[in-house]
Amino acid sequence: MFVKETGSGVPLVLLHGYCGSHRYWDEAAALLAERYRVITPDLRGHGDSPAADGDYPMESLAEDTLRLLDRLDLARVYLFGHSLGGYVALAFAEQYADRLFGYGLVHSTSYPDTDAARANRDKAVDTIGKEGVEAFVNGLVPKLFAPEHRNEEQYPMRKALEIGYGTSSQGAIGCALGMRDRPDRTSVLRRANMPILLLAGEKDEVITEERRFPVSGPSIAQVTLSGVGHMSMMENPRALTDAITAFVQGTGK
Repeated sequence: MFVKETGSGVPLVLLHGYCGSHRYWDEAAALLAERYRVITPDLRGHGDSPAADGDYPMESLAEDTLRLLDRLDLARVYLFGHSLGGYVALAFAEQYADRLFGYGLVHSTSYPDTDAARANRDKAVDTIGKEGVEAFVNGLVPKLFAPEHRNEEQYPMRKALEIGYGTSSQGAIGCALGMRDRPDRTSVLRRANMPILLLAGEKDEVITEERRFPVSGPSIAQVTLSGVGHMSMMENPRALTDAITAFVQGTGK
């Protein structure tokens, strides 16, 4: 499992989204590294991490993350997951809560896929198998950004496309199937005894408004960033890192 580290101090692990890589976090990681130890891995079959055969259940990706923490000799961390990474973070919290100071879902949800979303996962697998990752990514990435940020000739969308093209076909297919079959983990949020950050984008068309904040409570921070879609770490990294920093500081770290 490829991993990049920057900074020092309290460890923050940042998990990227589907057809992404650690490079999604470049700007945000640089800002957070001024205060924390920032760890940005590539999930299985993404970026510079190798792909395995078969589908990739969120529980398996959580186990990969556990092994990474063991490899880095990290007893406890803050874990923040973007989109797919949020599904992994929830699976991790369900199984390995004792390894967390707290965690966050960044443009993600605890709800399972709807029937329509499951059908779209199957369509994704079909497109990747028949036309390749690049064709699929060309259709996927523009939907991730707020409308005013969908300029393929400019950063950040150009960078997101380039990162997506580097995803292995098996990695993209394995994660699509794993996301399709993931369970409802809203109960994990409800029974959590640690701080949780739920962070949403005002203009996110992937995680719609009714799915962003499934649970409320004294230990759950709900934050909506204005003017961004599903990719705040690229669209407005300063706003995202300010939210993460405020959350971590609010827990006493």
